[in-house]
Amino acid sequence: MDKSRDHRPYTEKGALVVSGRKRPSRVLITGGTGSFGKTMLCDLLDRGVEEVRVLSRDEEKQDALRNDLRDERVRCYIGDVRDRDAVGRAVRGVDAIFHAAALKQVPSCEFFPQEAVKTNVLGSENIIRSAIDAGVKSVVCLSTDKAVFPVNVMGMSKALMEKTAQAAARTLGSDGDTIISTVRYGNVMYSRGSAIPLFVRQIQTGKPITVTEPAMTRFLMPLSHSVDLVHHAFENANQGDLFIKKAPAATIADIVTAIKELFGVPDHPVEVIGWRHAEKLFETLASAQELRNAQEMDDYYRIVLDVRDLNYKPYFSEGKAKTKRYEDYHSHNADRLDVAGVRQLLLTLPEIRSGLGICSLAA
Repeated sequence: MDKSRDHRPYTEKGALVVSGRKRPSRVLITGGTGSFGKTMLCDLLDRGVEEVRVLSRDEEKQDALRNDLRDERVRCYIGDVRDRDAVGRAVRGVDAIFHAAALKQVPSCEFFPQEAVKTNVLGSENIIRSAIDAGVKSVVCLSTDKAVFPVNVMGMSKALMEKTAQAAARTLGSDGDTIISTVRYGNVMYSRGSAIPLFVRQIQTGKPITVTEPAMTRFLMPLSHSVDLVHHAFENANQGDLFIKKAPAATIADIVTAIKELFGVPDHPVEVIGWRHAEKLFETLASAQELRNAQEMDDYYRIVLDVRDLNYKPYFSEGKAKTKRYEDYHSHNADRLDVAGVRQLLLTLPEIRSGLGICSLAA
Protein backbone atom coordinates (compact mmCIF):
# COMPACT_ATOMS: atom_id res chain seq x y z
CA MET A 1 0.00 0.00 0.00
CA ASP A 2 1.43 3.33 -1.07
CA LYS A 3 1.34 6.00 1.63
CA SER A 4 3.31 8.56 -0.35
CA ARG A 5 0.68 9.77 -2.82
CA ASP A 6 -1.56 12.33 -1.13
CA HIS A 7 -4.97 13.37 -2.40
CA ARG A 8 -5.27 16.08 -5.03
CA PRO A 9 -6.02 19.45 -3.36
CA TYR A 10 -9.39 20.92 -4.21
CA THR A 11 -9.45 24.18 -6.11
CA GLU A 12 -12.59 26.29 -6.36
CA LYS A 13 -12.46 29.50 -8.39
CA GLY A 14 -8.71 29.65 -7.99
CA ALA A 15 -8.74 29.21 -4.20
CA LEU A 16 -6.70 26.28 -2.94
CA VAL A 17 -8.39 24.50 -0.05
CA VAL A 18 -5.64 22.33 1.45
CA SER A 19 -7.68 21.01 4.38
CA GLY A 20 -10.39 19.52 2.20
CA ARG A 21 -13.24 20.42 -0.08
CA LYS A 22 -15.43 23.40 0.61
CA ARG A 23 -18.52 22.47 2.60
CA PRO A 24 -21.43 21.97 0.20
CA SER A 25 -24.32 24.42 0.40
CA ARG A 26 -26.96 22.03 -0.93
CA VAL A 27 -26.86 18.27 -0.48
CA LEU A 28 -29.14 15.52 -1.76
CA ILE A 29 -29.44 12.30 0.25
CA THR A 30 -31.08 9.45 -1.62
CA GLY A 31 -32.82 7.02 0.69
CA GLY A 32 -32.83 9.88 3.15
CA THR A 33 -35.53 8.44 5.43
CA GLY A 34 -33.47 5.33 6.21
CA SER A 35 -31.17 4.84 9.19
CA PHE A 36 -28.07 6.28 7.53
CA GLY A 37 -30.02 8.98 5.70
CA LYS A 38 -31.62 10.42 8.84
CA THR A 39 -28.32 10.37 10.74
CA MET A 40 -26.51 12.09 7.87
CA LEU A 41 -29.35 14.60 7.52
CA CYS A 42 -29.12 15.66 11.16
CA ASP A 43 -25.33 15.81 10.93
CA LEU A 44 -25.48 18.11 7.90
CA LEU A 45 -28.00 20.39 9.60
CA ASP A 46 -25.72 20.57 12.64
CA ARG A 47 -22.87 21.57 10.32
CA GLY A 48 -24.89 24.48 9.00
CA VAL A 49 -25.60 23.25 5.48
CA GLU A 50 -27.98 25.62 3.69
CA GLU A 51 -30.31 22.98 2.25
CA VAL A 52 -30.63 19.20 2.49
CA ARG A 53 -32.86 17.37 0.04
CA VAL A 54 -34.27 13.94 0.75
CA LEU A 55 -35.27 11.70 -2.15
CA SER A 56 -37.28 8.61 -1.23
CA ARG A 57 -40.48 6.75 -2.09
CA ASP A 58 -42.08 6.71 1.35
CA GLU A 59 -44.29 9.75 1.88
CA GLU A 60 -45.28 8.61 5.38
CA LYS A 61 -41.66 8.53 6.53
CA GLN A 62 -41.01 11.87 4.85
CA ASP A 63 -44.00 13.39 6.65
CA ALA A 64 -42.76 12.00 9.97
CA LEU A 65 -39.30 13.41 9.23
CA ARG A 66 -40.68 16.87 8.51
CA ASN A 67 -42.83 16.88 11.64
CA ASP A 68 -39.96 15.62 13.77
CA LEU A 69 -37.32 18.08 12.53
CA ARG A 70 -39.43 21.13 11.65
CA ASP A 71 -36.45 22.63 9.86
CA GLU A 72 -37.06 24.76 6.78
CA ARG A 73 -33.69 23.71 5.35
CA VAL A 74 -35.03 20.19 4.73
CA ARG A 75 -36.68 19.63 1.35
CA CYS A 76 -38.39 16.30 0.71
CA TYR A 77 -38.75 14.91 -2.82
CA ILE A 78 -41.07 11.99 -3.49
CA GLY A 79 -39.51 9.80 -6.13
CA ASP A 80 -37.69 6.59 -6.95
CA VAL A 81 -34.07 6.34 -8.05
CA ARG A 82 -35.34 4.04 -10.80
CA ASP A 83 -37.10 7.06 -12.35
CA ARG A 84 -34.60 9.23 -14.22
CA ASP A 85 -37.02 12.18 -14.39
CA ALA A 86 -37.62 12.14 -10.64
CA VAL A 87 -33.88 11.94 -10.04
CA GLY A 88 -33.25 14.80 -12.46
CA ARG A 89 -35.63 17.08 -10.57
CA ALA A 90 -34.03 16.25 -7.23
CA VAL A 91 -30.39 16.76 -8.27
CA ARG A 92 -30.84 20.10 -9.98
CA GLY A 93 -28.84 22.77 -8.14
CA VAL A 94 -27.18 20.60 -5.48
CA ASP A 95 -23.45 20.58 -4.77
CA ALA A 96 -23.14 17.02 -3.48
CA ILE A 97 -25.09 13.76 -3.48
CA PHE A 98 -24.81 11.04 -0.86
CA HIS A 99 -26.37 8.03 -2.53
CA ALA A 100 -27.75 5.64 0.10
CA ALA A 101 -30.96 4.40 -1.55
CA ALA A 102 -30.82 0.63 -2.01
CA LEU A 103 -32.49 -2.69 -1.47
CA LYS A 104 -30.40 -4.10 1.39
CA GLN A 105 -32.11 -7.18 2.78
CA VAL A 106 -30.27 -10.32 1.66
CA PRO A 107 -33.27 -12.72 1.67
CA SER A 108 -35.64 -10.38 -0.18
CA CYS A 109 -33.03 -9.68 -2.85
CA GLU A 110 -32.56 -13.44 -3.27
CA PHE A 111 -36.25 -13.89 -4.02
CA PHE A 112 -36.60 -10.74 -6.16
CA PRO A 113 -33.22 -10.28 -7.87
CA GLN A 114 -34.52 -8.11 -10.70
CA GLU A 115 -35.85 -5.61 -8.19
CA ALA A 116 -32.39 -5.40 -6.60
CA VAL A 117 -30.85 -4.77 -10.03
CA LYS A 118 -33.40 -2.05 -10.83
CA THR A 119 -32.72 -0.15 -7.61
CA ASN A 120 -29.09 -0.87 -6.77
CA VAL A 121 -27.62 -0.86 -10.29
CA LEU A 122 -29.93 1.00 -12.67
CA GLY A 123 -31.02 3.43 -9.96
CA SER A 124 -27.38 4.21 -9.19
CA GLU A 125 -26.73 4.77 -12.89
CA ASN A 126 -29.60 7.28 -12.90
CA ILE A 127 -28.09 9.13 -9.95
CA ILE A 128 -24.61 9.25 -11.45
CA ARG A 129 -25.67 10.29 -14.96
CA SER A 130 -28.11 12.91 -13.67
CA ALA A 131 -25.41 14.31 -11.40
CA ILE A 132 -22.98 14.62 -14.31
CA ASP A 133 -25.62 16.30 -16.47
CA ALA A 134 -26.47 18.75 -13.68
CA GLY A 135 -22.85 19.59 -12.89
CA VAL A 136 -22.97 18.28 -9.32
CA LYS A 137 -19.49 18.57 -7.79
CA SER A 138 -19.38 15.34 -5.82
CA VAL A 139 -21.26 12.04 -5.70
CA VAL A 140 -20.50 9.57 -2.88
CA CYS A 141 -22.08 6.14 -3.39
CA LEU A 142 -22.58 3.85 -0.39
CA SER A 143 -21.63 0.20 -0.73
CA THR A 144 -21.19 -2.81 1.53
CA ASP A 145 -18.70 -5.52 2.45
CA LYS A 146 -21.10 -7.96 0.79
CA ALA A 147 -19.94 -6.54 -2.57
CA VAL A 148 -16.55 -8.26 -2.12
CA PHE A 149 -16.58 -11.88 -3.33
CA PRO A 150 -20.39 -11.69 -3.43
CA VAL A 151 -22.44 -14.85 -2.96
CA ASN A 152 -25.87 -13.20 -2.82
CA VAL A 153 -27.87 -10.89 -5.06
CA MET A 154 -27.61 -7.95 -2.69
CA GLY A 155 -23.82 -8.15 -2.74
CA MET A 156 -23.71 -8.78 -6.49
CA SER A 157 -25.90 -5.78 -7.22
CA LYS A 158 -23.80 -3.60 -4.92
CA ALA A 159 -20.63 -4.82 -6.64
CA LEU A 160 -22.18 -3.78 -9.95
CA MET A 161 -23.08 -0.42 -8.41
CA GLU A 162 -19.41 0.06 -7.50
CA LYS A 163 -18.34 -0.86 -11.03
CA THR A 164 -20.96 1.50 -12.49
CA ALA A 165 -19.57 4.37 -10.42
CA GLN A 166 -15.98 3.52 -11.31
CA ALA A 167 -16.75 3.23 -15.02
CA ALA A 168 -18.33 6.68 -15.02
CA ALA A 169 -15.35 8.08 -13.09
CA ARG A 170 -12.92 6.49 -15.53
CA THR A 171 -14.76 8.07 -18.46
CA LEU A 172 -14.81 11.51 -16.81
CA GLY A 173 -11.14 11.41 -15.86
CA SER A 174 -9.35 13.67 -13.40
CA ASP A 175 -10.55 16.82 -15.19
CA GLY A 176 -14.24 15.96 -14.85
CA ASP A 177 -16.46 18.50 -13.14
CA THR A 178 -18.12 15.75 -11.06
CA ILE A 179 -16.02 13.69 -8.65
CA ILE A 180 -17.49 10.20 -8.22
CA SER A 181 -16.37 8.14 -5.24
CA THR A 182 -17.58 5.12 -3.29
CA VAL A 183 -17.46 4.05 0.34
CA ARG A 184 -17.69 0.49 1.57
CA TYR A 185 -18.48 -0.63 5.10
CA GLY A 186 -19.78 -3.58 7.08
CA ASN A 187 -22.74 -3.96 9.45
CA VAL A 188 -24.04 -0.63 10.71
CA MET A 189 -25.05 -1.24 14.30
CA TYR A 190 -28.72 -0.69 15.08
CA SER A 191 -29.62 0.22 11.50
CA ARG A 192 -33.12 -0.70 10.41
CA GLY A 193 -33.46 -4.42 9.72
CA SER A 194 -30.13 -5.36 11.31
CA ALA A 195 -29.54 -8.03 13.94
CA ILE A 196 -28.88 -5.99 17.09
CA PRO A 197 -32.29 -4.26 17.30
CA LEU A 198 -33.91 -7.64 16.58
CA PHE A 199 -32.05 -9.23 19.50
CA VAL A 200 -33.08 -6.36 21.79
CA ARG A 201 -36.74 -6.65 20.75
CA GLN A 202 -36.67 -10.38 21.36
CA ILE A 203 -35.32 -9.83 24.86
CA GLN A 204 -37.88 -7.11 25.59
CA THR A 205 -40.79 -9.26 24.39
CA GLY A 206 -39.60 -12.42 26.12
CA LYS A 207 -38.96 -14.34 22.90
CA PRO A 208 -35.86 -16.48 22.28
CA ILE A 209 -32.99 -14.70 20.53
CA THR A 210 -32.73 -16.23 17.04
CA VAL A 211 -29.27 -16.55 15.52
CA THR A 212 -28.21 -18.25 12.33
CA GLU A 213 -24.66 -19.39 13.13
CA PRO A 214 -22.96 -18.31 16.39
CA ALA A 215 -19.45 -18.59 14.90
CA MET A 216 -20.17 -16.08 12.14
CA THR A 217 -18.14 -12.89 12.36
CA ARG A 218 -19.22 -9.45 11.24
CA PHE A 219 -17.64 -6.01 11.12
CA LEU A 220 -19.27 -3.59 13.58
CA MET A 221 -19.67 0.12 12.86
CA PRO A 222 -21.83 2.68 14.66
CA LEU A 223 -23.93 4.90 12.39
CA SER A 224 -21.83 7.92 13.35
CA HIS A 225 -18.75 6.21 11.89
CA SER A 226 -20.50 5.59 8.57
CA VAL A 227 -21.30 9.31 8.46
CA ASP A 228 -17.62 10.09 9.16
CA LEU A 229 -16.63 7.77 6.31
CA VAL A 230 -18.88 9.57 3.83
CA HIS A 231 -17.50 12.97 4.92
CA HIS A 232 -13.98 11.59 4.54
CA ALA A 233 -14.75 10.51 0.99
CA PHE A 234 -16.32 13.87 0.11
CA GLU A 235 -13.34 15.78 1.48
CA ASN A 236 -10.55 13.59 0.08
CA ALA A 237 -11.72 11.75 -3.02
CA ASN A 238 -9.90 11.79 -6.29
CA GLN A 239 -11.88 10.64 -9.28
CA GLY A 240 -13.11 7.07 -8.77
CA ASP A 241 -11.64 6.47 -5.32
CA LEU A 242 -13.16 3.85 -3.03
CA PHE A 243 -12.81 4.41 0.72
CA ILE A 244 -12.99 1.89 3.56
CA LYS A 245 -12.99 2.67 7.25
CA LYS A 246 -11.11 0.17 9.37
CA ALA A 247 -13.46 -1.49 11.83
CA PRO A 248 -13.41 -4.17 14.52
CA ALA A 249 -15.31 -7.43 14.19
CA ALA A 250 -17.01 -9.86 16.54
CA THR A 251 -18.71 -13.22 16.49
CA ILE A 252 -22.49 -13.38 16.60
CA ALA A 253 -22.18 -15.40 19.80
CA ASP A 254 -20.22 -12.64 21.54
CA ILE A 255 -22.65 -9.97 20.31
CA VAL A 256 -25.58 -11.93 21.77
CA THR A 257 -23.77 -12.53 25.06
CA ALA A 258 -22.88 -8.84 25.37
CA ILE A 259 -26.49 -7.77 24.74
CA LYS A 260 -27.83 -10.27 27.29
CA GLU A 261 -25.35 -9.05 29.89
CA LEU A 262 -26.19 -5.39 29.27
CA PHE A 263 -29.91 -6.05 29.68
CA GLY A 264 -29.34 -8.20 32.75
CA VAL A 265 -30.71 -11.45 31.27
CA PRO A 266 -27.66 -13.74 31.00
CA ASP A 267 -29.89 -16.84 30.87
CA HIS A 268 -32.23 -15.58 28.13
CA PRO A 269 -32.79 -18.45 25.67
CA VAL A 270 -31.04 -18.48 22.31
CA GLU A 271 -32.36 -20.45 19.34
CA VAL A 272 -30.00 -21.38 16.49
CA ILE A 273 -32.16 -21.35 13.34
CA GLY A 274 -29.47 -22.16 10.76
CA TRP A 275 -28.01 -20.21 7.87
CA ARG A 276 -30.28 -18.03 5.78
CA HIS A 277 -30.10 -17.85 2.01
CA ALA A 278 -26.62 -16.95 0.73
CA GLU A 279 -25.00 -16.01 4.03
CA LYS A 280 -21.25 -16.08 4.60
CA LEU A 281 -19.29 -17.23 7.61
CA PHE A 282 -17.35 -13.96 7.44
CA GLU A 283 -17.47 -10.78 5.35
CA THR A 284 -14.62 -9.10 3.44
CA LEU A 285 -14.09 -5.34 3.30
CA ALA A 286 -11.17 -5.40 0.85
CA SER A 287 -9.62 -8.11 -1.28
CA ALA A 288 -5.89 -8.72 -1.43
CA GLN A 289 -5.94 -7.57 -5.05
CA GLU A 290 -7.53 -4.25 -4.04
CA LEU A 291 -5.09 -3.72 -1.19
CA ARG A 292 -2.19 -3.90 -3.66
CA ASN A 293 -3.56 -0.67 -5.12
CA ALA A 294 -4.49 1.02 -1.86
CA GLN A 295 -3.18 3.79 0.35
CA GLU A 296 -3.48 3.88 4.13
CA MET A 297 -4.91 7.09 5.54
CA ASP A 298 -4.85 6.54 9.31
CA ASP A 299 -8.24 4.91 10.02
CA TYR A 300 -9.09 4.56 6.33
CA TYR A 301 -8.01 2.78 3.18
CA ARG A 302 -8.19 4.58 -0.14
CA ILE A 303 -8.45 2.15 -3.08
CA VAL A 304 -7.33 4.02 -6.15
CA LEU A 305 -9.17 3.69 -9.45
CA ASP A 306 -7.53 1.58 -12.15
CA VAL A 307 -7.37 4.14 -14.96
CA ARG A 308 -6.01 1.90 -17.72
CA ASP A 309 -7.94 1.87 -20.97
CA LEU A 310 -8.92 -1.16 -23.05
CA ASN A 311 -5.54 -1.30 -24.77
CA TYR A 312 -3.88 -3.51 -22.14
CA LYS A 313 -0.72 -4.50 -24.03
CA PRO A 314 1.27 -1.29 -23.36
CA TYR A 315 0.85 -1.87 -19.62
CA PHE A 316 2.04 -5.46 -19.62
CA SER A 317 5.76 -4.69 -19.36
CA GLU A 318 5.27 -1.93 -16.79
CA GLY A 319 4.30 -4.20 -13.91
CA LYS A 320 6.73 -4.87 -11.09
CA ALA A 321 8.55 -8.18 -11.21
CA LYS A 322 8.05 -8.71 -7.48
CA THR A 323 4.98 -7.51 -5.63
CA LYS A 324 4.33 -7.58 -1.93
CA ARG A 325 1.76 -10.21 -1.01
CA TYR A 326 -1.38 -9.12 0.80
CA GLU A 327 -4.24 -11.06 2.30
CA ASP A 328 -7.92 -10.18 2.17
CA TYR A 329 -9.14 -7.84 4.92
CA HIS A 330 -12.11 -9.69 6.40
CA SER A 331 -14.02 -10.09 9.65
CA HIS A 332 -12.13 -13.27 10.58
CA ASN A 333 -8.70 -11.55 10.54
CA ALA A 334 -9.71 -8.01 11.58
CA ASP A 335 -9.28 -6.79 15.15
CA ARG A 336 -11.58 -9.08 17.12
CA LEU A 337 -13.66 -7.70 19.98
CA ASP A 338 -14.36 -9.95 22.94
CA VAL A 339 -17.62 -9.76 24.91
CA ALA A 340 -16.34 -6.85 27.01
CA GLY A 341 -15.28 -4.98 23.87
CA VAL A 342 -18.67 -5.52 22.24
CA ARG A 343 -20.40 -4.28 25.39
CA GLN A 344 -18.29 -1.12 25.37
CA LEU A 345 -19.11 -0.46 21.71
CA LEU A 346 -22.81 -1.15 22.24
CA LEU A 347 -22.88 1.44 25.01
CA THR A 348 -21.92 4.13 22.48
CA LEU A 349 -25.23 3.58 20.66
CA PRO A 350 -28.02 6.01 21.61
CA GLU A 351 -30.66 3.29 21.16
CA ILE A 352 -28.92 0.94 23.59
CA ARG A 353 -28.39 3.69 26.15
CA SER A 354 -32.03 4.66 25.85
CA GLY A 355 -33.16 1.06 26.28
CA LEU A 356 -31.04 0.80 29.41
CA GLY A 357 -32.23 4.14 30.78
CA ILE A 358 -28.77 5.71 30.43
CA CYS A 359 -28.94 9.41 29.62
CA SER A 360 -25.34 10.12 28.62
CA LEU A 361 -22.12 8.45 27.58
CA ALA A 362 -20.56 9.49 30.87
CA ALA A 363 -23.16 7.45 32.72
